[in-house]
Amino acid sequence: MSEKKLSQEELLQRIDELLSVLNMISRDLTDITKALREAAAPAHTAAPTEARTIESVQAWFPKNLEEMLTFEDVGDYIRIKPRQYLGSENFAKIASIIRDNGGEYISAGKESHFRVPK
Repeated sequence: MSEKKLSQEELLQRIDELLSVLNMISRDLTDITKALREAAAPAHTAAPTEARTIESVQAWFPKNLEEMLTFEDVGDYIRIKPRQYLGSENFAKIASIIRDNGGEYISAGKESHFRVPK
């Protein structure tokens, strides 16, 4: 019977060791997550230092995507409309570029467009 108690004690000790390791891993993951969020936050919240122009917005796009779009200065933002059907792949690429630069997609039927604040 003493062997069984010894085995239970060993098991309890191993469980305690595992819990200690898991707690350290959890703290490390929390620290890493916090650091990644802090590093990513400025990229999405940084305000542009200069007013954007049509030319500066056009420069975000590779030539093949830029040729599919029209750019128009409309007061507080630049409106970007497709010249043709974009397809899902091109639409996703364009939407990603727009979102990464603080813009958005406006769904309005035939008047749908992207817009980027100046």
